[in-house]
Amino acid sequence: MENSIRVERAKKKITQAELADKVNVSRQTIHAIETGKFIPSTVLALKIANFFKVGFEDIFTLEKTD
Repeated sequence: MENSIRVERAKKKITQAELADKVNVSRQTIHAIETGKFIPSTVLALKIANFFKVGFEDIFTLEKTD
């Protein structure tokens, strides 16, 4: 799964740690999601989308291999 979390963070000018604090996970979890090493749960993905005030599909998209 691909995501645009890094882009959304840049728009809001927040760090991985700040986003992690807002959605109650570790900074390492945000890093792992951004780099594609971890696929978030549905609940976490929705929390991230809600934080950025965008739809889930605006941040997370399936890759052709998914």
